[in-house]
Amino acid sequence: MTTPQRGTGAVTSSDRLSNSQARRIALAAQGFCDRPPAGSPTRTHFARVLRRTRLLQMDSVNVLARAHYLPAFSRLGPYDPDLLDRAAWRAPTARAPRLLAEYWAHEAALVPIDDWPLFGWRMDDYRDGRYRRSAEILRRNRPLARDVLDVIDEVGAVRPNEIEAALGITRRPEEKGAWWVRGEVKHLCEAMFAAGTLSAVRNEHFHRHYDLAHRVIGAERVGVRIDRREAHRRLVSRAASAHGVATVRELADYYRLATADVRAVLPDLVDAGDVREVGVDGWTETAYLHRDARLPRRIDRSALLSPFDPVVFCRPRTERLFDFRYRIEIYVPEHKRVHGYYVLPYLMGDELVARVDLKADRSAGLLRVLAAYAEPGRDRGAVAASLAEDLRRLAQWRGLDGIEVADRGDLASTLARRTGARR
Repeated sequence: MTTPQRGTGAVTSSDRLSNSQARRIALAAQGFCDRPPAGSPTRTHFARVLRRTRLLQMDSVNVLARAHYLPAFSRLGPYDPDLLDRAAWRAPTARAPRLLAEYWAHEAALVPIDDWPLFGWRMDDYRDGRYRRSAEILRRNRPLARDVLDVIDEVGAVRPNEIEAALGITRRPEEKGAWWVRGEVKHLCEAMFAAGTLSAVRNEHFHRHYDLAHRVIGAERVGVRIDRREAHRRLVSRAASAHGVATVRELADYYRLATADVRAVLPDLVDAGDVREVGVDGWTETAYLHRDARLPRRIDRSALLSPFDPVVFCRPRTERLFDFRYRIEIYVPEHKRVHGYYVLPYLMGDELVARVDLKADRSAGLLRVLAAYAEPGRDRGAVAASLAEDLRRLAQWRGLDGIEVADRGDLASTLARRTGARR
């Protein structure tokens, strides 16, 4: 992860961009031209990442690190994950107010806490819950929902099983600890979370503790009502800022908006000067360039990217910008996987040049590279040399003592030599 070159300037008034320019604009918008911290990353550095990404997608898979921790590592290098925990889930203080709140944005996500009111329209849509099963349970169990709220009001942030205990609800022994079996209380909590009545914090095991929204988000935010169209306008502006340059479909994908809602507010954003229309070579759709977009002469960074990193979570955009076809294979049967279970794209300069299947083997103290593949036409020696350094940095961050490279993938043998890894 090297220091970025100077020379990041405003995009000219041209209404045409090359795909290479669009790619550099996109990476600059996501923070890959920001100067890395000279020392240990601080809360200020972490907040800067949030201003770039606008959200952190969450995922419970912990084979390497949970997804919401990885984007900051990709942009800052080894940082203390407690920065995120304190920003999202610890009791706020005057010196360290809460920065993040959990809600349905780009799927389950952490969003800046001041953006929480922008999802009021979605909470209205989810007034009976996000999922049909939860909505059915809520509609037929209004009295139980009120009892759940009474317990939370009295006890504070609490898990569903603790609510059940307080209400004297018992479940079959075989249900306890089975994550795929949800009791009615859990469904009710999920429904009220989606509706914005409840919010949640997480503990070190990633378990949600539900609390009244105003106690987590703040009464001054919970009480704010924003018109649906105005909320869409602000969200599309944020998506445009995070992308730098993007099509309507990509702007919609960032917060899972309907494309019709994006098209409805884009004229307002154009009139306000927030975005302007541009063409990008090879793109069949009109693109929208954010007014704060910067076009660096080059990107001198390298980074391992989470499968849920905003740079790659819109797969068609990833393919168009980087000529990199990427699919996550977590839910693919093992014998049908092409590249592996938890595969991270590798950014080198302004290109995605490789992909590696990684696992943090905590019991053995090893970062296991289960497979390593270079993209066609890449200099494997150069890629392996750069990737080896980033893998060492990743292993250090995860508290692992060494690296082991399995003999799978066309980059594996070269990477093993560069890392001096066990095989």
